[in-house]
Amino acid sequence: MSGSHPFRVLRAKPLWITNGVITGVLALLFTVFYVGANIDPAGHMKHLPVGLVNADKGVAVGGQRVDLGARITGSIQRSAAAGDKIDWKVLDEREMKEELGKGKLFGALVVPADFTSSVTALTGPAATGTPARPTLTVLTNQSAGSLGSGLARTATTLAAEDASLQVGKELTARIGTARAKLPAAARLLLADPAAVTVEDGHPLGSHSGLGLTAFYYALVLVVCGMLSANVISGQVDHALGYTHNDMGPLRLHRPLIRATRVQTLAIGSTLMAGLSLLMGTLIMAGAVGIMGMDASHLPLLWLYSVCAIAVSGISALTLLAVFGTPGMLLVTLFFIAMAVPTAGATTPIQALPGFYRFLAEFEPLRQITGGIRSILYYGAQGDAGLTRGWIMMAAGLVAAGLFGFGVLGWYDRRGLHRVPAETKPGKTAVPA
Repeated sequence: MSGSHPFRVLRAKPLWITNGVITGVLALLFTVFYVGANIDPAGHMKHLPVGLVNADKGVAVGGQRVDLGARITGSIQRSAAAGDKIDWKVLDEREMKEELGKGKLFGALVVPADFTSSVTALTGPAATGTPARPTLTVLTNQSAGSLGSGLARTATTLAAEDASLQVGKELTARIGTARAKLPAAARLLLADPAAVTVEDGHPLGSHSGLGLTAFYYALVLVVCGMLSANVISGQVDHALGYTHNDMGPLRLHRPLIRATRVQTLAIGSTLMAGLSLLMGTLIMAGAVGIMGMDASHLPLLWLYSVCAIAVSGISALTLLAVFGTPGMLLVTLFFIAMAVPTAGATTPIQALPGFYRFLAEFEPLRQITGGIRSILYYGAQGDAGLTRGWIMMAAGLVAAGLFGFGVLGWYDRRGLHRVPAETKPGKTAVPA
């Protein structure tokens, strides 16, 4: 037994260097993933989908057909002000409502049916009283993400205001000197004829967290799966006798039960699958039953929750089994550091830098959030994110199984067991 004082280990340079490198890299990576993804959403925004609806019926003026709604929507599409930041989707009202109801649009701009008739009335004989100002409606969609909806609202409102000014210039030029004969109120409105109003295009319940309950619910599922994997991994090792189990001042130890690495992962995965039933039930009961979260399709929500926890947990167990102690760092980076900024919940995918958009294609939290959002906000429609969520969870489970059992099987075949086989006295122990 060494007589050195325990605190002498603090003099060991490798202890400082190893831990310094690990903690320093973690700090840098978390900063890059969290701050880098959200530092300039408006600047990185590209092809944010926004609906553009022209419901204007037009009118006949002086024997000619006038359709100011078509001019406005055409002007908005041709405008270079937004560059490629907004992807204007020309739709009719029915299509627009369907797309908002699937979370495929972050907002919309609607030109009403009476827009042309209301504008032309400003310059007609009826413009002697108080003129009625036509309205362009900006629709928001918080269910698709509050920040994304806000970005769409800002861009759409500016587009509507610019379009109104452009129409005003055209009308002023067309009537020429006749403008002087109009009432003062009509002349004032003629320069900027359209009012812009903002409405909620896909209203949510008051207990929907302004469209964020889906993200936080999904985050709970992933974190429970990830942390449970760490607990289960340690408890399985203790049950098999590979490690001690410290309970306060007590140290518990069980007799060693030899198990291959493949068998150990299979035991842990079975436990995770079974306990996911319990965790999924309690999470839904807590969120919906106790906290009062707005939710429908409860049987589907429960099943999806259980599967999400199981897939996240088994994937985490795989990384822990394959990489050992560093596996927990990889689990944290994959399921938390890279996942939260790319989930599309706060910052939309279209407002992320390119590298983060790439991560969002396969990061599990984004896929799980899409499915939960579909169940909570969009009537569990498959093309609103639910189908993709199921497919990506299945793909993740298959990938984890192939990778985990494949690598661990190779470890076992090479004799890289966790405890060397017992040997006869006088002989050197070699891996079994």
